[in-house]
Amino acid sequence: MSEGMGAGPVKRTSRDIRTANRYEVLRQIIAESPTSRQELAAATGLSLATVATLVGELLDLRMITEVGFEESAGGRPRGLVAVNASGGALIGVDIAETYVHVELFDLALNVLARAEEDVRPGESLPEQLVGHVAAAVGSVVTQAGIEGARVLGVGVSVPGQVDRATGISEYAPNWDWHDVPLVDLLSEYIAYPLYLDNPLRAVAVAELWFGAARGSGNAVVVTLGTGVGAGLVLGGGLHRGVSNSAGEWGHNTIVLDGRLCRCGNHGCVETYVGAPGIMLNLRELSPDSELLHPGDQTATIAALARGMRTGDPVAIEVVRHTARYLGASIAHLVNLFNPEVVVLSSWVAAALGEPLVAEVREAVARHALPRPMAATEIVLSPIPTDPACLGAATFALEGALQSVGQRSAKRTTPARTKMHDPR
Repeated sequence: MSEGMGAGPVKRTSRDIRTANRYEVLRQIIAESPTSRQELAAATGLSLATVATLVGELLDLRMITEVGFEESAGGRPRGLVAVNASGGALIGVDIAETYVHVELFDLALNVLARAEEDVRPGESLPEQLVGHVAAAVGSVVTQAGIEGARVLGVGVSVPGQVDRATGISEYAPNWDWHDVPLVDLLSEYIAYPLYLDNPLRAVAVAELWFGAARGSGNAVVVTLGTGVGAGLVLGGGLHRGVSNSAGEWGHNTIVLDGRLCRCGNHGCVETYVGAPGIMLNLRELSPDSELLHPGDQTATIAALARGMRTGDPVAIEVVRHTARYLGASIAHLVNLFNPEVVVLSSWVAAALGEPLVAEVREAVARHALPRPMAATEIVLSPIPTDPACLGAATFALEGALQSVGQRSAKRTTPARTKMHDPR
């Protein structure tokens, strides 16, 4: 089963299964170009006849190309195919509490252009976030100098609980959003097909395709930013849960009657290991510390990272204190899911880096059961670009494959990005 095609309560149709198979074959070609149909059949578990048909469809769509032959033992030379990097473009959007980051990719998922918009404190209205997204999408298209018709879709990652089918942000506690029709709002300014999902799913897919979870059947990708969560890879595929809500681990209770969380509960994991929680850890330990930048999460986390590198005792103690909560919480995931790998991802993990990972490993070992702990590796994400953008781009790719017929009918009408700014 492909990562993007996680099953919910609705029975999948034969068209859904065909789309999932097409997506899985293209994923393997992107990962292993050049490759043969025989190798694709072995990697996907599909029959050679099915793979041949799907490869033919992808060739017709100009998403892949024939690139020659390889010798086979005792048989005819095998034809090789590779991704056609210039056959289209994908855009990934990472909407976070403090920034909007957008990247434009070719079909091999190489980054061609980047743009970032700062989200200022208090900018929590949907219209304000939409304005940042529209500006950044317009910027990457201009930077890349591509024709609008080549953009196959825009994947959008937004925190909280989302309905993929309707494009609605159902609940985003950090902004107090309830049932925001985000795709409809974005479509007023962006003319490309739009696909909405959650960063937990986006980051997990990015790690599964290109990162530390590649080749793993079972993995947990922990995102550490303003909010925190866990993307789940179970049985080789992305686990979404019945209502696309799996992975809201940041709102599990770690301290009874603890800190008030923006979700309305007390003692959530997020309140101790998310960026605001880390700032509170610092304030409680050293209220007058120069490391603390009130109201500025990014500057505070960066100051802690510098302090760790230079041996600042306050920074070391804050990170160690944070790792105690984080390690105990990750131990729950290790015991529950028995993963091969736990990946620490997103901007807080990237900033604090290996010193944080080392402290977390020790803390997890103190709390997890020995048998699952012995089977689990805890690592920092190796993805050099924004993993949420990368994962969001794969959702746009999935959507493009799902709507092949409709898109083919529209090829004569170039897509445009409307350049007016709603801010």
